[in-house]
Amino acid sequence: MAYRKPIVGITQGDGNGIGYEVIIKALADARILDSFTPVIYGSSKIFGFYKKLLHEIDNMDTYVINAANQAKPKKINIVNCLPDNVYVEPGQATPESAKSAIKALDAALEDIKNGDIDVLVTAPINKRAMTNEGFKFTGHTEYLMDAFDCKDVTMFMVSSSLRVGVVTQHIPLKDVPKSISQEKILSKLRLMKDSLMKDFGIDSPKIAVLGLNPHCGDGGLLGDEEQRIILPAVQAAVEEGILAFGPYSPDGYFGLRNFEHFDATLAMYHDQGLIPFKAIAFADGVNFTAGLPIVRTSPDHGTGYEIAGRDQADPRSMMASIYMAIDIYKNRCNYYDLEDNKMEDRHLEDSRKDNNRPGKPQIA
Repeated sequence: MAYRKPIVGITQGDGNGIGYEVIIKALADARILDSFTPVIYGSSKIFGFYKKLLHEIDNMDTYVINAANQAKPKKINIVNCLPDNVYVEPGQATPESAKSAIKALDAALEDIKNGDIDVLVTAPINKRAMTNEGFKFTGHTEYLMDAFDCKDVTMFMVSSSLRVGVVTQHIPLKDVPKSISQEKILSKLRLMKDSLMKDFGIDSPKIAVLGLNPHCGDGGLLGDEEQRIILPAVQAAVEEGILAFGPYSPDGYFGLRNFEHFDATLAMYHDQGLIPFKAIAFADGVNFTAGLPIVRTSPDHGTGYEIAGRDQADPRSMMASIYMAIDIYKNRCNYYDLEDNKMEDRHLEDSRKDNNRPGKPQIA
């Protein structure tokens, strides 16, 4: 899997949110095209609408295409996968914007399955609006898990200073305790270890595991999930060779910045992990889906309806998402190349052993 300059697919997300604004700002410097070839899934009409609203954005070299296999290097390629009469209402959740988000996502999925793009970066969507229009998933993570028939994946929030995975994802808080199991925690730890090695180049990653209840249950007084489920899962992971530690009480763990001593942290539920993550690393935070056969990242913010069309959107998380997708793609190429070399070395060694066995001719 030799590395080449990647083709980065970028979905528009909800066209009435800040997706186009952060995409345009992230791609505004033409020098960025030296690192990758962008392919935006959405509408050149909507792209032009938002570009006119943004100040200090020079001319951008765009190229309209029908599919990613027509993409040109050194240009911002736009796959027009929406109707010509598409309508924009910045700041509004509408059926039209939800349908457009679904169409853009489906088009990008087809191209990445065909190998026409190398990585996928998804702009924010409105989950409720999309669900109302027939989208059967609670987010990108679940959509892609189903699309690639994965047994398990995990939402992995990543920044330059912090990596946080979650056991349970987009479910109501009241359903969290009954959704946690020893096997589910163990599965997430396996995924995180594999991703840290393959996607981030960490040889022996150390993973901290958080408790569920205040003060980790305080010896069973405030809940017994730590003793009954979480600690046995950590012990089982250690027996498998995973460097897992915990459980830790989340308030002290983040408050004392103990996460700095680990390569990643596994939280039990969405807000337990994402609130401290966004407080610590919002500007450069990235949502990465670990466990997929493809590389997918996304900014760690939402649609931002309240500032849509006002030139106030911060593009740093989108920029971080693009560059992290490229870095992970490069790391995977290096990882698989190394594994291939190891396999060739093993085959060569086995061949030598076979030829040195009694009754076989020696190789000169």
